[in-house]
Amino acid sequence: MFSVKNKNENGFNKVVLADELQGTFAEVIPDCGALLHAFGLRHEGTLINIIEGYTDKNDFEKNLEAKGFRSAKLSPFVCRLKNGSYSFGEKNYTIEKFYLGENAIHGLLYDAVFEVTDKFADEEKAFVVMKHEYRGKDKGYPFYYDCIVMYKLQKGNALTITTEIINKDAGNIPVADGWHPYFSFGKSINELQLEFQSAAMVEFDEALLPTGKSLTYQKFTSLKKMEDTFFDNCFTVNFAECQPMCVIRDTEKKLQLEIHPGKSYPYLQIYTPPHRQSIAIENLSAAPDAFNNGMGLITLAPGSSANFETTYKITSLT
Repeated sequence: MFSVKNKNENGFNKVVLADELQGTFAEVIPDCGALLHAFGLRHEGTLINIIEGYTDKNDFEKNLEAKGFRSAKLSPFVCRLKNGSYSFGEKNYTIEKFYLGENAIHGLLYDAVFEVTDKFADEEKAFVVMKHEYRGKDKGYPFYYDCIVMYKLQKGNALTITTEIINKDAGNIPVADGWHPYFSFGKSINELQLEFQSAAMVEFDEALLPTGKSLTYQKFTSLKKMEDTFFDNCFTVNFAECQPMCVIRDTEKKLQLEIHPGKSYPYLQIYTPPHRQSIAIENLSAAPDAFNNGMGLITLAPGSSANFETTYKITSLT
């Protein structure tokens, strides 16, 4: 039996999805950018959460940017936007929101308040649907659109996250979509194994912006211990290979995370923070700076929509 419940904890108003039989759970926080705060299960008698989140609401509000935008929704652009500026429809725009160095980063909705519009649970699943109506708050993105996010927990320890972007503007709008979760197994990522299906890495310049070229990359096309490998890179997803497109395995706990992105997310950004207690695996619809380089950029006509989907699955190897 699945359940969906509200829970007030550490200043957060959480929505908790649970598979009561298997002990699998997901915690979502609508008024903090619809972020995924926890995803885990009961394993060998212990509750394990593989998402690196925040200690409390104050931690989120004060340290979201400093802690690397953990679990943030990336919309309407992903990763870096060069100098925060772009041209669209023969007009020039400059983003006002957060900058890292000279570049705007991670979109506009990462701390937005989402409204719960639906939730449901039965024998097969539990889900929650949330909506944010963006109405041109940032002068650098004066367009109108709705962002609708659904988290659905299903049998097999699977959590599917679906996003729908609907153009509510009078004209065309540019969009890209993504997520920024940090996954942790409670130990150094040096001890974990990694695999992801990509034949090419997007070449970056010194500012971590795409040069327009790609590089052959096949180091982790089969499971390999991460050791001290450093990532702050973007890869194209090779959908010619079988799902999952990415696996993180803890051989000691005998657990692994599988990531099954839909073809709406053809890019995979990977980042290893300095503390190396977690790893960011980001499903993206477009490459960084897509508003300028066009790599994966979507242009939505008035009233039209775009849908994006990925699934996280925790598998016991015992």
